[in-house]
Amino acid sequence: MSLNIYDIAKLAGVSIATVSRVVNDSPKVSQKTKDKVLAVMAANDYTPNVFARGMSLNSMKTAGIICPDVSDHYMAKAVAYLEKNLRSYGYDCILYCSGYEQESKETAVQLILQKRIDALILVGSNYAGDARYGEDVSYIKKASEEVPVFLMNGCIEGKNIYSVITNDYQAVYDSVSELIQAGRKKILFISDSYSYSAMNKQRGYENALKAHGLPVLGERKIYMKNDIHMVRDLLLARRDLDFDAVVASEDGIAVGVLKYAKARMLSVPEDLSIIGYNNSELSIGCEPELTSVDGRGEILCKVTIDSMMEVLGGKKIDPLMRIDCRLVKRCTTDF
Repeated sequence: MSLNIYDIAKLAGVSIATVSRVVNDSPKVSQKTKDKVLAVMAANDYTPNVFARGMSLNSMKTAGIICPDVSDHYMAKAVAYLEKNLRSYGYDCILYCSGYEQESKETAVQLILQKRIDALILVGSNYAGDARYGEDVSYIKKASEEVPVFLMNGCIEGKNIYSVITNDYQAVYDSVSELIQAGRKKILFISDSYSYSAMNKQRGYENALKAHGLPVLGERKIYMKNDIHMVRDLLLARRDLDFDAVVASEDGIAVGVLKYAKARMLSVPEDLSIIGYNNSELSIGCEPELTSVDGRGEILCKVTIDSMMEVLGGKKIDPLMRIDCRLVKRCTTDF
């Protein structure tokens, strides 16, 4: 496989910005350093691409951002936070919405790489693949040969790929543990996907039950669309379900559970405790207000952009960065 600018920088012991200055014959590089970098390039038959030629000229200063659906509340906020942090460094951004299908995600990455971008940011764990199908992520690894790739709330191992994730596993483990300690024994888990993030939430749920000596029952794990009325109607139809608490992977799902409780004339949190996820406006726009896990999206975005700037500046950073969540307790739990 041919080498890229990051490989050349590593072999020469300089930053990628220095390699780019050499490519552009910048007077800011000493002759000694220039000779060393040129020797490494010659030895490895390295042909500079547009990324290498543009960096030292400051002609890009642009990040590519791809998310599945900007109408999604979580993703819309994330894009806003990312744009704000990029602007603080004097960077612009190009936004593509890829949808959720494999082919459309690959197409979006190919299209955005044709633009003059310094780095690529993928928003959402959907890009780390679906646990049921083992989706191919080779297109992301291929993209990382051209620019550094930052994956938000998903994890892919690979050269020049950096994953910034929230600790969803621990957040759900701790939340379920608190429910159990408060006397809840029949806890339902409702999720809307099989993404990297969703599966970590499920593992937290399952392991908390096991740690407290409770069984993990298949009928208490439900997967369905994040639709408030659909959640309400499904639970109303499932009279076979026996549960005294619900942990949801999204606030919208949790609000649907609240509507179910009202339809069944159940008292919340006395008869039924409910925990949502993302601490969105939905969590305070319902009655009673919803206990919810705050994924700290603003911090997640800031760490992503700060890390991107370190990488573009030639610094070596940890390829996996983890952000702790926090549980915001409101009126749908009594612990």
